[in-house]
Order: sequence, then C-alpha cells, then structure tokens
Amino acid sequence: MSEAKQHKLTEEMKFVAKEENLEPEVIMKGIANGRIIIPRNIKRDFNPIGIGEGLRIKINANIGTSADVIDLDLEIRKAKIAEKYGADTIMDLSTGGDLDHIRKKIMEAIGVPLGTVPIYQAAIENVTNNKAIVDMSPDLMLNVIEKNAKDGVDFMTLHCGVIKNIMIHLKEHPRLMSMVSRGGTFLGAWILHNDKENPLFTNYDYLLDLAKEYDFSISLGDGLRPGTVLDSTDWAQLQELLIISDLVKRARKANVQVMVEGPGHVPIHEVQANVKIEKSLCDGAPFYVLGPLVTDIAPGYDHIVAAIGGALAGMAGADYLCYVTPSEHLGLPTEEKDVIEGVIASKIAAHAADLARRKTEIDWDKKMSEARAQLNWDAQFQLAIDPEKAIKYYNRNKTNQTDKIKACTMCGKYCALKILAKEFGDKIIEKTQCNF
Repeated sequence: MSEAKQHKLTEEMKFVAKEENLEPEVIMKGIANGRIIIPRNIKRDFNPIGIGEGLRIKINANIGTSADVIDLDLEIRKAKIAEKYGADTIMDLSTGGDLDHIRKKIMEAIGVPLGTVPIYQAAIENVTNNKAIVDMSPDLMLNVIEKNAKDGVDFMTLHCGVIKNIMIHLKEHPRLMSMVSRGGTFLGAWILHNDKENPLFTNYDYLLDLAKEYDFSISLGDGLRPGTVLDSTDWAQLQELLIISDLVKRARKANVQVMVEGPGHVPIHEVQANVKIEKSLCDGAPFYVLGPLVTDIAPGYDHIVAAIGGALAGMAGADYLCYVTPSEHLGLPTEEKDVIEGVIASKIAAHAADLARRKTEIDWDKKMSEARAQLNWDAQFQLAIDPEKAIKYYNRNKTNQTDKIKACTMCGKYCALKILAKEFGDKIIEKTQCNF
C-alpha cells in the first residue's frame, strides 16, 4: 500500500492487473485508496490475487479440524480440493490438535492466500493449560497473532470492533441469538467477565505495526453479525460497523491493507442495504460476506441459501464471498460432498453477480451458449463450472438411441435443436460428435 501511494507499480500489481484484464494503474490506484487489497505475507510466494472494487468476486473456503475430528491429512485434502474447484483463498479454522503444525502444513500444501482467526488458538491454548477462555491474557492474544504473522499467514480475522459498550448494551437488550461468531464471542465474554475493553481494540496500533511489518491483510471480523434473519441489521451489528469504519481509516493511514467482514443471516430485502451501508461507512473497503444467508429454514441446503444471498450481495458491491457448505449449522464439512458443493455454489453466485458488474464476464456464457446451440458436448463439458459432474449427468441413463442422435436423455429424439436443425438446414448440429 505504501508503494501504491508513491505511484510505484509492483510485480504483484502488474500480475493482478493482467489476471483481471485491467490496466496496472487501476490496481495501483485501488490499493492506494484502500478499495483493493492483495493479501500476501512477505514470507510466502504464490501468484497473488486482488480483492476489491472493479475486480472479479473472489471465493474463500473454510477448512480446519475440530476438537472432535482431528485429521490433518483430511484437512489438507479439503484444502487441495477447494483450490482445485476454484477457491481463491483458504481459511484454516482449526480448533483441535497441534494448531501451529496444522497451519504450517496446510500453508505448504496450497498455492493461494491462507487466512486464520488467531483468537481461536489463543483461547484453545488457555483451555489446554487448564484455564478458562475468559482468563486469556492480552499478551497471549497478541503473541498468537504475531506467531501467525511470522508463520506466513496472509490475512487474519481480527474482531477489533467488539467493544465494551456494545457488549454491555447487548447484555441489557438481548437478541434472539446474542452472538454466533465464535471469535467474537470469545472476546465478548472476556470483556464482560473482566469488565475491560477488548485488547484487540486497545492494542490496534500494535496490530497495525505487525501487519505492516509482515504485509498481511487485516480482515475486520463481524463479531456481532446476526445468526438469524430476525436479528439482522440491528443496533449491535451496525454499531460494530461504525467502530470498524474508524478502524479502516486508521489502517489506511498506517498503509495497512484492510477489508471488512459482513453479516451472516440477512433477509433478502435487506441484503443490498447491508452492502451499501458498509461501502458508505467504510469508504469502499473490500467487503467479505458469509453468504449472506437469506433464510433460516434450510439445514442441509445452506449452500443454496448462501448462493442466493451471495449473488445479491455481489451485485450490490460485495467483493469476496465466504463459501457455505451443505453441512453448515450441522457439522464439520466432508471432503468430497460438502467442500465441492460449497465452492461451486459460491462460484456460481460470484459469476452471476460478475455478469452484472463486468462486461467481459459474458464471454464465458457466450461460449457455452454457442456450444449448446451446436450440441457440441465436448465444448459444453470443457466450459462447465464443474466438468466432472456435467459428464456424469450426461452419461446417466444414456441409451443407444440418444447416443446415436447425440442428444441428452431429457428430450432424446424430440430434441428441439435437432428438429429445427433439419428445417433450417443446419448441418453443424446434424454432424455433432461427442468424445466423452
């Protein structure tokens, strides 16, 4: 950010510009004014990505152990499969096992930015030492953040906006679901138990110095995000966002890249307003949203709920979607089913929004439409967002008849394109072949 403010183009800026089909000066200007970030710790080396205004919407996939399921090999496979299917970043949210070792091994296994929530580790270390979470020392919290930075973490969720007066108000005026952010809850409980201000808020200047030293990006966590559509856009959520807006300004002044995390459960008619409020209060800072989830009634299908909210949020200006898997609210996601479904659903939402935001994004759809118009199955599979699944469905229930006429089993010999092709004299469709 410091170099961008000095009008110096870095290799990272040039790479992102090429990937986004934009002029490098556009990226440099966006980083200088804080509306674009490139999350990459100085200790890591991978092809950088940009997140923010005017860029393609990016996707994050959460992985990590739990206290009940500690399997590092499984989490590494999840990370790799998420990257394979198009996740732009990975977050390690591990809460079980040797967290330092797990983080380093996941980082070694992927070629994309890695994010963490360091307060998890601070709390778990305290519990491991037979101490309560609310007895964490501020030094422990800060030392764990520094450890993550030294290990090479590219962006960290820091719940600096969960402050004492909000927690007191929330205690006196409870919501239906008080707090659902795990990291935010750890800090909120600490504040109330100790009757002190949030150490991440009071030591924010130190965190900025640390972020500048290692060039990791700060993701200002929404510790008071609503956990139900009934609590959406309430006083606590918006009060935290007001605090965060000031923290964004302080980060930019210190030449630290910063983004803002957004609400979880938001009814469909409030999604656009939530994005507009964040963009207005935080002067266009990149907005990272969980979903949003537009209804609470779909356990097992929350990846679909989040895709609906994500598409709307993206169209309204959100820059970065955190995937939600079918196992959200139910349990730890599985490798094959949940991770893949979550990534693909988020990518569909992002692309749907990008169609409205970036004129060049229509090219992908145009190529797919042309392939469909010609019944060019090879091209359709190659262009599909999930080619393996497309091929599997195409070959399901195939018969000699459908194979002979090169149609799918939905219409078979009554294929609309095949019927009109004869009348239109369209020889392309009549000669279509498929090698799959």
